[in-house]
Amino acid sequence: MKTQVIVLNGGSSSGKSGIARCLQALLPDPWLALGTDTMVEAMPAALQAAETGIVFGPDGSVSIGSEFRDLEDAWTEGVAAMARAGARIIVDEVFLSGAVGQRRWSERLGGLGVLWVGVRCAGEVAAGREIARGDRTVGMAAAQAESVHQGVVYDLEVDTTRTESLECARTIAAHVRGEGAGR
Repeated sequence: MKTQVIVLNGGSSSGKSGIARCLQALLPDPWLALGTDTMVEAMPAALQAAETGIVFGPDGSVSIGSEFRDLEDAWTEGVAAMARAGARIIVDEVFLSGAVGQRRWSERLGGLGVLWVGVRCAGEVAAGREIARGDRTVGMAAAQAESVHQGVVYDLEVDTTRTESLECARTIAAHVRGEGAGR
């Protein structure tokens, strides 16, 4: 089945957004890049620091509430609908609950050609990027570096610890062009 959706899962500051931008430049057709940050930024400010929404703890922890989950369900359903309507989509995601997060997306993306990509990065490298970015809670990158991959099954994995985003994107693009991917 032809790949319609590429799901990039990795911890904060692992390089997913950079890979997504490179993929948009490398792949022959237009691809939309959407991610969890896009959804959080679109949420009302009141939910960005509320128990029912999303709370970023001072230690880098992330707590998700019921209203966030409801919006996330609608968001994933909308992304899937766009793919079913013909849009090619790169999803930049953080599976905070590991395999449970993948299962949520998999249910929504059922019947579509999906390439599941694990974006790994050593915690200490991601932590350095996090500090350099200045727009993340310190500690989030290290906390998520491994936990977001627990129980997740991938078609392909890349590691940005010592490999640039462009090279990782080339690996993913070659996989998409070869169409040996997707479930």
